[in-house]
Amino acid sequence: MQKLKFILSGGGTGGHIYPAIAIANELKERFPDCEILFVGAKDKMEMQKVPQAGYPIKGLWISGIQRRLTLDNSLFPFKLFDSLLKSRTIVKNFKPNVVIGTGGFASGPLLRVAGFAGIPTVIQEQNSYPGITNKWLSAKANKICVAYENLERFFPKNKIVMTGNPVRQDLIDIHGKNAEAREYFKLDADKKVLLILGGSLGSRRINQLIAKELVNFTSQNVQIIWQCGKFYIDEYQHFNEKENVQVVSFIDRMDLVYASADFIISRAGASSVSELCLVGKPVIFIPSPNVAEDHQTKNAKAIVDKNGALMVRESELDTKFTETFNNLLSDQDLQNSLSQNIKKLATPNATKDIVDEIIKLVESQKW
Repeated sequence: MQKLKFILSGGGTGGHIYPAIAIANELKERFPDCEILFVGAKDKMEMQKVPQAGYPIKGLWISGIQRRLTLDNSLFPFKLFDSLLKSRTIVKNFKPNVVIGTGGFASGPLLRVAGFAGIPTVIQEQNSYPGITNKWLSAKANKICVAYENLERFFPKNKIVMTGNPVRQDLIDIHGKNAEAREYFKLDADKKVLLILGGSLGSRRINQLIAKELVNFTSQNVQIIWQCGKFYIDEYQHFNEKENVQVVSFIDRMDLVYASADFIISRAGASSVSELCLVGKPVIFIPSPNVAEDHQTKNAKAIVDKNGALMVRESELDTKFTETFNNLLSDQDLQNSLSQNIKKLATPNATKDIVDEIIKLVESQKW
């Protein structure tokens, strides 16, 4: 059998990178001798995270269009043209069987070139409201794997496959790791643990909120693991001096931190939402309003509408957050209900289902 080759592209944020890595890992599991190449945007986090996961990556000179007039906007046509040319060279030299895009700027020119070259392409759309790149690519894509219902208004219905979002496989069974997690993070077994997740880059508004609420949290015998993001660690790391507070820029052992948590405050990026469904802990979502089409609010609302989580909008933090958190902390029935309902929305087989669709495209090339 001829050695299979796959190109994956997705980046800019962890929400695009980690699904791509999960898909690559599943492909390697099924086809140990296959060749996998990643394509990302130069100077974005995928250029570090992908090699750390053990895969080669090539960078394109590409970025998104800003909402305001900037130098980057004026350079965009040149960046796009350069990226299309480089993508053409990459595809021609690597000769992939299938090209997979998980969103982000770099996937646009790469999948466009692959589609025009007659190479099967798969889009994996994580959000309840698709980004501009995936909408642009959908006409040429062979399959579009989605995590939310009612996306027919954005994509051709006959190409949509409901799979859910890929998640880290070490999250599938975290419930036996509680003792290890408490030891790893040096936690007091007699106190509840609140985990705060502001996304890979961090959230200024959430960090401001947590700094203001620390006295409320610790006065109720709650200990904190606070992921503030790399942009904010210098500003907030002094809170490590407080008892029962751990401030970190990034968390490597997500399986253990999820296992340790009793409550979670999180942004509502698509990958985070999918992970939290699998983890099954009580969650308060604080969606970012600063994303395209407010898609984080739509992601969170899809869970909240099924009684699987609570949500406080940024505009409501000063008036509603304290009461919402305190009610959750004191109401065991609410905690149990949220946990049970969010677990029902988990898609633990998403990565396998997406790779099944990729393999179907490989098989179709044999006829």
